[in-house]
Amino acid sequence: RGVQAHRLCPPRGAGSSLEPEERSMEPPAMPEEEEEEEEEAVPLSVAPGPVGCQLFGYVGIEAVLDQMKIKTMKTGFEFNIMVVGQSGLGKSTMVNTLFKSKVSRKSSQPGQEERIPKTVQLQSITHVIEEKGVKMKLTVTDTPGFGDQINNENCWDPIIKYINEQYERYLREEILITRKRKIPDTRVHGCVYFVPPTGHWLRPLDLEFMRRLSKIVNVVPVIAKADTLTLEERAEFKQRIQEDLKTHAISVYPQEDFDQDPEDRALNDRIREKIPFAVVGADQEHQVNGKRVLGRKTKWGIIEVENPAHCEFPLLRDLLIRSHLQDLKDITHNVHYESYRVRRLNESNRPG
Repeated sequence: RGVQAHRLCPPRGAGSSLEPEERSMEPPAMPEEEEEEEEEAVPLSVAPGPVGCQLFGYVGIEAVLDQMKIKTMKTGFEFNIMVVGQSGLGKSTMVNTLFKSKVSRKSSQPGQEERIPKTVQLQSITHVIEEKGVKMKLTVTDTPGFGDQINNENCWDPIIKYINEQYERYLREEILITRKRKIPDTRVHGCVYFVPPTGHWLRPLDLEFMRRLSKIVNVVPVIAKADTLTLEERAEFKQRIQEDLKTHAISVYPQEDFDQDPEDRALNDRIREKIPFAVVGADQEHQVNGKRVLGRKTKWGIIEVENPAHCEFPLLRDLLIRSHLQDLKDITHNVHYESYRVRRLNESNRPG
C-alpha cells in the first residue's frame, strides 16, 4: 500500500500529463512576495494627484479669456486714486499727465487768487475714460490744505475718515439680504503721497502720515517736482527716504508680504529699489526734434516727462496703470477692506 500511495500522490509541484497543457493557456502567476516588492518599489512622489490631461484636439478653453475681455469692455471697471500733499507740488498736474486728460481740478484759475482752505477739504471728481473700447470710471480725490497750516496736528484725520467711510459704504451694500448685482466701488485703491523736494530727509509729518495710512490703503510715495534737484541730490534723497521708511517700519506699495510667486517678487523688488519715484508733471506739449512731447520748458531746454533719462514718471505710470492696476484693486479688496470688515463685524457682535 505504501508504494501505491506513493504512485497515486505525486510529489509537490508535479502533476498529470494533462495539467501542463491546461496551464499553458493561462499567464504565469506571480508570487505574492514579488508583487509586494514591486508595489514597494514605486516612489512616493508618484502618488496620484492633479495631473494635466493632454487634449487630442481643440476644445476652446482659451476662449474664456475672450469672454472675460468682452464682458469687461461692456461693463467697464472702476479705479479710485487719491493724491495727498502740500499745495504747489503739482498734484493735479500729475494726475492730468497720468491719464493725458483734464481729469483733475486746476490748482488755480487765471485771474483769480487761490485761497487756501482752513482745514483739509477732500474733493472728488469722477470721469469716464475710454481707450480702445475699454471704459474706466476714474475717481480722483484731491486733498487741498493738507500740511499747509502752521499747526498740522491730526491733519490726516479727515483723510482716514474718508477712506473708512468708503469701506463702510461698501460693507453696508454687501451685507444686505437683497443686494445689487454689482456693488458700486468707491474705495480708494491707491494713494499717491507727494514728498516736497527738500533734498534732506522725510519730515515728521510725512512719516506719521505714511505710517497711519499704509495700514488702511496702498500708499505710493513720490518726490514732487524732481527737476529742482540735481541727479546727485535726487539719488541721496531717495536713499535717505528708503532708510527712513525702513527704520520706522513703514510698508509702502508694493508690500513684500503680498508677493505671491517668485516672478512677482522679482518684479516688485526692482520697483522697490526705485521707490520713491522722482517725477515731473506737465500737461503742455512742446516740439522736440519734430515730435510733440509732454514737458516743461526752461531757458536751458525742455524736460520731457515721458523720457526715463529726465524723470521717473514712466515708472509711476506703469505701476499705477499698466502693470499693477488690478493688483492695487485686489489688495484693497482682499487685505485692507477685509481687515476693516472683520473689525466692524467683531464690534457689532460684542455683547452690550
